[in-house]
Amino acid sequence: MLQSAPASGTRNMAVDAALLERARTSGDGVWRCYAWHRPTVSFGRHEVTRGRFDARSVARAGLDAVRRPTGGRALLHAREVTYSVTFPLAASIAWKVAYGAVNAMLLEGLRTLGVNAMSAPAENAPSIRPDGPVCFDAPAPGELVVGHAKLVGSAVWRDRGAYLQHGSILLHDDQSMLADASCTTLPITPAAASLATCCAEVPSWSDVANALESVVRRRFVVQPFAEPTGFSALVDTHEESLARADWLWRR
Repeated sequence: MLQSAPASGTRNMAVDAALLERARTSGDGVWRCYAWHRPTVSFGRHEVTRGRFDARSVARAGLDAVRRPTGGRALLHAREVTYSVTFPLAASIAWKVAYGAVNAMLLEGLRTLGVNAMSAPAENAPSIRPDGPVCFDAPAPGELVVGHAKLVGSAVWRDRGAYLQHGSILLHDDQSMLADASCTTLPITPAAASLATCCAEVPSWSDVANALESVVRRRFVVQPFAEPTGFSALVDTHEESLARADWLWRR
C-alpha cells in the first residue's frame, strides 16, 4: 500500500510507470492513492490532441498537461482521489478480468462511504475513438457510475506480463475546466458524478483513500510500500521521458 504526497503530473505518471516496471520484474503488486500539485490535464497514450488541445491553450487556462502511459481520453485532475494498481498479469488472463476485479474493489470501497454507485453495463456501449469525447462524457463498460453519470474514470495498460490501472475518483466535478484548456470548442457535455453530489457530507481525500485501503486489506495480505534500491532513479528516468514535448504532443 502506498499513499503518496501531491506531486506534478509527470512525477505522478512516472511513479505509476515505475511501479508497472517493478511489478513485471519483482512480481509484487502495489495499490497507490495520490493527488496533484496543480490542476492538470492528462491525455491517453494514443489520444489525438492535434486540433483539440495544444501547449498554448493549456497554459492559457493556467493548467499543466501530461500524457499518461495508459489509454483513455482527456480528463482534468484537480479535486479528486487518484488511485493506481500495478501487479503481474499472466498472458493467459484477459485484461478485462483484472479490470473487473479492480473495479469491484473500487465499488466496494465507495459503497462503504454510502455512495450508491454501480458498474456501467456493456449493452449498447458506444465505441470510443482516440479522437473521441473527453473521459467523463460517457462511461465505458465496467466503469463506475451514479445513475447515468460517471463517477470514476479509469485507464489501463498491459506491458510484458504486468498490468497498470489508474483513475480518478471525483470529490468535486472540475471537468468543465477542460473547455478552457482546449484550442477549439468542445461539445457541451453532461455533468460528471462526484462525491460532493453523491454524499450528504463530502468525504475527505483520506476518507476515500482509507476506505479503498480497507477493501484491499480484507482481500490480501498487505504491507506498507518499502521503496527498493534504485526505485527513485527509475522514477526519474520515466519522468524525463514523460516530460518530453514529443511524447506529450505526439498525436
